[in-house]
Amino acid sequence: MGTGTRGELLELLADSVAAIAHPHPTRVGIDGPPAAGKTTLADELGDVLRARGRFVVRAQIEDFLLPEAIRFRRGKDDPEGCFHDSFDFDGLHRSLLGPLGAGGDRKFRCAVYDRYADAAVAEPLRTAPPDAVLLFDGVFLMRPELIDAWDLRVFLSVPFETTLARARVRDTNASRPAAEVERRYRSRYIRSQQYYLDTIGPVGLADVVVRNAVPNRPEWTVRTPPRAAAGTSGRAGVGTGTGSGTGAGAGAGADACACARAEVSRAE
Repeated sequence: MGTGTRGELLELLADSVAAIAHPHPTRVGIDGPPAAGKTTLADELGDVLRARGRFVVRAQIEDFLLPEAIRFRRGKDDPEGCFHDSFDFDGLHRSLLGPLGAGGDRKFRCAVYDRYADAAVAEPLRTAPPDAVLLFDGVFLMRPELIDAWDLRVFLSVPFETTLARARVRDTNASRPAAEVERRYRSRYIRSQQYYLDTIGPVGLADVVVRNAVPNRPEWTVRTPPRAAAGTSGRAGVGTGTGSGTGAGAGAGADACACARAEVSRAE
């Protein structure tokens, strides 16, 4: 197990991205429970990769939710509904993961749904250069519908009581008191995450597991030896690369997705 500063973790992850060699963009899935710090880590890693000259695509699972009528058909607090009914996997593969994967045309969209309007969206197509990096954060990313789409799998492990404390600070507002935030997290999110841990075992599927209870002093475990990346022509090994890569397309080093939000992600 490694322990170090936040900067050392980010450099290790950036080196892990650089170690992956194949002719299509590198798709990085950053998984973990709500309020684990996924969005913050993905944003910070994006800054490091851009500084190395990589073209970064930022996207989140929240932009691939199913409509509320489907998402909450078992009730807003139901943990099974949270796990089984939340996400549009077909839309995610069709619009983003497939185009950026092996044999894809690299023409992608970062969103198919607006959760605030509860409506479909039709973003214009964008084109990623071959050496682009997709940084995608969200919950349940190691499930069977998605597991083979990631060229690098990162899982953030944080005790549930720590994520709950963060959620109370993050999600409490005038219309949602802290007691309501805690009630919903305990009934829906924590129970669905426990089911995910018990049935899918994401810790055992990740290339890098980050213990993120103390973000400024993280601990991490790197898979040894690294798994073979599905559908790729070469992989130098997780955490062993040193090259920085260079963006090949116009605007290399820029963030490719207007849909990537600056605010902290709220899992639904």
